[in-house]
Amino acid sequence: MNTLLSVSVALLAGLLMTRLFKPLKLPSVTAYLIAGVLIGPYGIGAFQIDGLGFSSAESVAALGSVSQIALGFIAFSIGNEFRLDELRQTGRQALVIGIVQALVATLFVDLALWCVHLWMPDRLTLSQVITLGAIATATAPAATLMVVRQYKAKGPLTSLLLPIVALDDAVGLIIFAVSFGIAKTLNTGIVDPVAILVNPLIEIVASLLLGAVMGWILTQLEKLFNSNTNRLNLTIGIVFLTASLSALKFEIGNLHISFSSLLTCMMLGTVFCNICSLSHDLMAASDKWTSPLFALFFVISGAELELGVFTDIAIVGIGLVYIIFRSLGKYFGSYASAKATQCQPQICKYLGITLLPQAGVALGMCSLAMQLGAEGNLIRNITLFAVLIYELFGPLFTRWALTKAGDITPMPDHVKNRRHHKLQESLSGKK
Repeated sequence: MNTLLSVSVALLAGLLMTRLFKPLKLPSVTAYLIAGVLIGPYGIGAFQIDGLGFSSAESVAALGSVSQIALGFIAFSIGNEFRLDELRQTGRQALVIGIVQALVATLFVDLALWCVHLWMPDRLTLSQVITLGAIATATAPAATLMVVRQYKAKGPLTSLLLPIVALDDAVGLIIFAVSFGIAKTLNTGIVDPVAILVNPLIEIVASLLLGAVMGWILTQLEKLFNSNTNRLNLTIGIVFLTASLSALKFEIGNLHISFSSLLTCMMLGTVFCNICSLSHDLMAASDKWTSPLFALFFVISGAELELGVFTDIAIVGIGLVYIIFRSLGKYFGSYASAKATQCQPQICKYLGITLLPQAGVALGMCSLAMQLGAEGNLIRNITLFAVLIYELFGPLFTRWALTKAGDITPMPDHVKNRRHHKLQESLSGKK
């Protein structure tokens, strides 16, 4: 009962917050996140009233399955951007930019935090520097997709942005695996090539293979139904199943076989949209069905943000260095690679700004970093601090960049006036 009440309160709080924030013209993502903070353990939840908000981190974690499923649908939607006819035009650019911007972000953060390490080696170790540099690669696909959807962004920048965000997950997994393996070697003195190179490659290949198989199965099952309603129900069920299967883990000796939920569901969406003739209509219907699920996902994400990290001045200081240099790395990495691949000027100028949001993938990486023991706590807190800042302000920057690039077109005044007139008629009871 308390869980259902918490879910309903979270969804309603998020929706009402978008109305309060409407005069400020903030993205809905930001409103959802702030709603989550307000009903989370640092807001209303602190009053310990059962069902009214989230009273503890454990009560938020209890809804982890909702976030897992929501991420699955987000990845499934992004997979729709990998249509072969469109990739023939932007595929090479997306691949080059996706790799370069991730590597440059890692390099910038590594160099900046290495200087901090030289200044205070007792507070920040070399292992922590290398790990945080790898976490800097991650970009949040959820916030980016929500901004694109809300403002119906469409244009050259948007067409290139979503494939890059999708590729970022695969690139980030490889960079993190190698960097984290080096960090553990520095701590233990034991070199494990399987953990550094083999396991991350297995995870990527296994994720893509599972997603491809599930995409083929979905397409074949769609042929059994004539009703689009039944086809939609089937699509939703397969995404649920795929997201669940991606949580499986196996160990065979030193080999660690696991799946990335984002990569698996992206591949599901990619295969489905390329081999199913009805994918356009079904994806559009699926997007409408998932709207409240995405809203709930961001409210829960807001409730997960730990404001307690602000109490440690060292974490705030290191966190600011991380945020500044990761942002510079993302911007200049994407700018240089976009220029080299002959992208349009507005893409070169604004693409890096849209890659700033950071959340789920980074948090997953820092949870693995807890294997470093006490050193992992600092990595986790710095990542939490960065996620808090990026999630609250990242969507604003993304909207601004897409608007400046011309991918978001402001609503014409005559449309605004017509909608306002209809609303006034409705409120006054006129037909």
